[in-house]
Amino acid sequence: MSSVQSFALSPEQLFRTCDVNLFDFETTASLPDLTEVIGQPRAVEAIRFGIGMRGQGYNMFALGPSGAGKSTTIRQFLVQEAARQPVPDDWCYVHNFKQPDKPRALRLPAGMGTALRKDMKQLIDDLKIRIPAAFESEDYEAHKQEVERQLRETQERILASLRRQAEARGLTMLKTPSGIAFAPVAKGQILNPEQFQQLPPEMRNKIEQDMAAMEAELQAAVRDIRQAEKQAMEQVRQVNRQVAAVAVGQHISELRDKYAQWQQVADYIDAVGEDVVENVADFQPAERGEQPAPSGMLPFFVPHEPSFQRYEVNVIVDHAATQGAPIVVEDNPIYQNLVGAIEYKATMGALVTDFTLIKPGALHRANGGYLILDALTVLQKPLAWEALKRALRTRQITVEALAREYSLMTTASLEPEPIPLDVKVVLLGEPMLYYALQGADPDFGELFKVEVDFAGEVERTPENCALYGRFVATVTRREGLRPFHRSGVARVVEQASRLLENQDRLSIRFRTIVDLVREADYWASQRGSTVVEAIDVQQALDKGTFRADRVRERTLQEIVNGTMLIDVRGEKVGQINGLSVSGLGGFSWGQPTRITARTRLGHGTVVDIEREVALGGPLHSKGVLILSNFLAARYTPEEPLSLSASLVFEQSYGGVDGDSASSAELYALLSDLSGVPIKQSIAVTGSINQKGEVQPIGGVNEKIEGFFDVCRLMEGGLTGEQGVMIPRTNVRHLMLRPDVVEAVRAGKFHVWAVSTIDEGIEVLTGTPAGARDETGQFPEGTVNRRVEDRLRYLAERARQAGEKDKSADKEQDSKKEPRM
Repeated sequence: MSSVQSFALSPEQLFRTCDVNLFDFETTASLPDLTEVIGQPRAVEAIRFGIGMRGQGYNMFALGPSGAGKSTTIRQFLVQEAARQPVPDDWCYVHNFKQPDKPRALRLPAGMGTALRKDMKQLIDDLKIRIPAAFESEDYEAHKQEVERQLRETQERILASLRRQAEARGLTMLKTPSGIAFAPVAKGQILNPEQFQQLPPEMRNKIEQDMAAMEAELQAAVRDIRQAEKQAMEQVRQVNRQVAAVAVGQHISELRDKYAQWQQVADYIDAVGEDVVENVADFQPAERGEQPAPSGMLPFFVPHEPSFQRYEVNVIVDHAATQGAPIVVEDNPIYQNLVGAIEYKATMGALVTDFTLIKPGALHRANGGYLILDALTVLQKPLAWEALKRALRTRQITVEALAREYSLMTTASLEPEPIPLDVKVVLLGEPMLYYALQGADPDFGELFKVEVDFAGEVERTPENCALYGRFVATVTRREGLRPFHRSGVARVVEQASRLLENQDRLSIRFRTIVDLVREADYWASQRGSTVVEAIDVQQALDKGTFRADRVRERTLQEIVNGTMLIDVRGEKVGQINGLSVSGLGGFSWGQPTRITARTRLGHGTVVDIEREVALGGPLHSKGVLILSNFLAARYTPEEPLSLSASLVFEQSYGGVDGDSASSAELYALLSDLSGVPIKQSIAVTGSINQKGEVQPIGGVNEKIEGFFDVCRLMEGGLTGEQGVMIPRTNVRHLMLRPDVVEAVRAGKFHVWAVSTIDEGIEVLTGTPAGARDETGQFPEGTVNRRVEDRLRYLAERARQAGEKDKSADKEQDSKKEPRM
């Protein structure tokens, strides 16, 4: 039989020290920057594959724990690859002269978009000068006067003919403010209404008929005049076009030749030239159109408000200053920031828009390069995820006005020409999000075929420890911090193992490590040191705990002053100290909880009081069921379990979940059944299986330290008998605080590791558990023999009670039989 002391762990087993002799430097100032990626061979290979694979759908999803350096690592590779790639083209939106609501997209080499915008502005500025000058030439004036003369002669000829017809009918033609009128004449004098009424009826009738006939002739004359004016205006337009074409032609031709190799741009410039000729009046001085035309003269230009905005060039992507392929990180991927937007402006009480109000999105800026997005943020933004998938699936960027699809009212908007998309998208997210998308979204697997799986840990080897030193050197140099002494680096390495609760692994969730480096530098500055040493790293850890542990400190005080009942001395039957982990924010701590068990005669049920009152979670209930089956199978397997037991976490007012207390609950039951008391100076953690093996749990360091703090603060302090019993499989997870390790070294505190329930009950009671001999019996005086004897006693009592009940039933039945 092994002694209890054989289960005790040595101080060296409680914390794996990082030997400073592993490092061949005195301070990190002599170390080069870290260029390789620590412990991510799988992710690195996936990144290289994703970058090199050009097929559709080979976008990347980088999954891994927060702070694992996903973004930094991917950007490092993207920067290297992007520098070798060509700069993508510029993109512009211009007015569509045939369909104004469908702006055209123009593609130009990097930097040419801005050049085209400047050239178009210069063209319009030049035409504003050249066109008015052309219309002030003598030839144009002669043409204009000739057209006016011909129109005047036509007007006079028609009016003269109309006058002669009136005179032939005894009427005269008058020009009045309201137009032309006819009046009767007698003896060379116009008759007034009284004189007209004095005429004989026959004469009045004839005059009225003649006047009606002349009104009809007047209407015909007006139509002829209007037709003549229309013909004259068309002649003016032709002259204007000819003059404008001459004035515009040379400038348009020169600009077209400059952009001749880009057919779309050349076609656009031709369309601009045609529009200028058609709308040459826009280029005339405003005062010319505002001058009143002489009576009977043709107005060559109608007053208007000219607008030259349609000739502008909206450069939405400008790569004039870009080196290589673009790398875009969009931190706020709302729909508009992702695929672009069409903005509106208020004009005369209405919302209007045009192609100059088309704004680019991240996909436009990243086109031809790489776009990095946080997956969860994209999913949280309305419509953004569907818009991203649509763009990747169709391989084009379509800017749409959301009001058209989601508004109850119809709003005049634009339909810009889609832009071809060639981009590699990288999503960053947690593993659970990746697997959720794989299962829930059928498009996800087709669009993000490259899984970049980042690990959160790496093996603790001398080589990786050395890389850690270079990482610390890189951080301090990049952020202007003090160099680290090798003792400081060693303490950082030890904390990296502590973060994982694993002596053989190092955390590579570097966000936390970088924070520790910064804080240690601060405490070194407070100490007046020029280098950061282990004492500064420890100070950073201690102060970080102090800032966060107000609630833990209050909980400890409640235990010390007796509000929460915890015994750390003596022995009791059916009572044990279990351990749990609590957490708030990023800080977690362990604390003991009293667990009690009570047993009596029953029908083989173990009542989980936590579950009965809806405070127990499914994992805790699972642990209780496992220990119930362990009892039934191990003791008196040939007889029914005639036991009724109850388990409870005393003074537990919140939810309880997890099975890490199942071994403690079983120990309490065994103690109550056997009558063997449990040492209250020992706290227990660990789960069990149906074979009685103790299984590993999480939070082992916090649990040990939590009970240590309680024992230290209780009256009398550490007695040398106190300690924590853990699963042996958790030994490699131990990275305890220095004060706990020193207490163990001094014999004031202990940590025991067990593999089975039998080993555990021996540590807790000091009584051997006992193993069955060749006859199948447990030895006398052992815990297991006492438990089995108790269960057999309860089974016998249950059997006797059952027989008594049967006898009573028979006697009752006989009394009911009728007498003959």
